Parts: sequence; structure tokens; C-alpha cells
Amino acid sequence: MSMAKKPVKYYVVDAFTESAFKGNPASVCFLEEERDEEWLQAVAAEFNISETCYLSRITHSLHGISNPRFRLRWFTPVAEVKLCGHATLAAAHALFSSDLVDTDVIEFVTLSGVLTAKKIPAIHITSASDSQNGEAQDGFYIELDFPVDPVTEFSFDESTSLLSEALNGASIIDVKRTQIGDDLLVELTSVKAVSELQPKLDAIVRCPGRGVIVSAIAP
Repeated sequence: MSMAKKPVKYYVVDAFTESAFKGNPASVCFLEEERDEEWLQAVAAEFNISETCYLSRITHSLHGISNPRFRLRWFTPVAEVKLCGHATLAAAHALFSSDLVDTDVIEFVTLSGVLTAKKIPAIHITSASDSQNGEAQDGFYIELDFPVDPVTEFSFDESTSLLSEALNGASIIDVKRTQIGDDLLVELTSVKAVSELQPKLDAIVRCPGRGVIVSAIAP
């Protein structure tokens, strides 16, 4: 007679936003026992959002001396992937917001090596009146340490018009290509140009490589 599996605790976390139903969502599932690949993929397909990640504890922290370690895996609705930024951020947020860790650093063992997430205290002013009254809401930022993906030169002469179309005519300073992810890394003229960018997704699909990363020099 087979033993019933334990229920799986999960969260849906909206990354890169402070408001619900915005940002980039990811499902975060806490596994207390092993699940097979078929089950992991089926659950990711059931959630049907860009990424579902699975956490299983490897080690606890030792009186705050060592960092807790978790195994972390990421699945899209159709396949496992080697790395996902926003789902890692979501996993770290879920752990830091729970009673599962008592340190400010978490280590994730992944297909891309050991990644770390660090909790950094921050003070968020809740409103102008709160600021005047000296009241603030405690919060935190999360700093992620990811493996470096080296870039190579990319001759985009033939793809200039397509890339320009994909970025809706934004002024392009330089383009590189990442070696591991095979993404185009595009530098624009300013942070404002990045924040106001309205990309054309149908044109991005036709660009070389896996995807397009847009950035600019910080002020």
C-alpha cells in the first residue's frame, strides 16, 4: 500500500513590482519529499505561467554561522530550464518572508551552479504624510549573485532594421551576444529610453538568438 504524499505548500509571487497582479509572476513550490519529473512538469503546466520553481531543503543554517541551502529547479509549462532570474527572486522572497530561514543569505543549488540571495534591509516611506510624521514601513531588497555570461562581438548590420523595428525605433549604441544564453544585449542611449521602451514582440521573435536584453548606463 503506497503512502499518501504530503500536500505541497506554494506561493504565486509577482516579481519586480510592489503591487499584486503586476510584474512578472512565478509559482514557488516547497517540496518536503521527492517528486518525479513527470509530476514536476505536470504541475508547471497546470500553473501555466512563465516559470514554476521547486525548492527542497538541503541544509539548515548552523546558529547563523553557515547559510541554509536549498535545491532550486525551474520549469516552464513545457520544459525544465537551467536558469531563471525572476523565479529565483520569487523563491528568495518567499523564503525570506517565511519562517523557513533565519539568516540574511540563502544558497541555491541549481543546474547553473550555486546561486546566492542576500536580504538587504530598506525603509519604504508609505506616503507623503508618513514622511512628514517620521513614519515608515520596514521592508527589504533582495540582491542576487548569478553566474557571469560572457559576451562576444555581434555584427548587427544585417539585423539593424529588424532590431530597430523590434525596439520601436529606439536609438541603439551597441549590441553584443551572450555566449551561454545566446541573447542579444542591446545598449540604449539612457535609462529613460529603457524605461519608456515599447518593444514589438512579434519583431523580437524574428531577431537572431534566443531573446533581446535591453540596458543602459546607470546615471
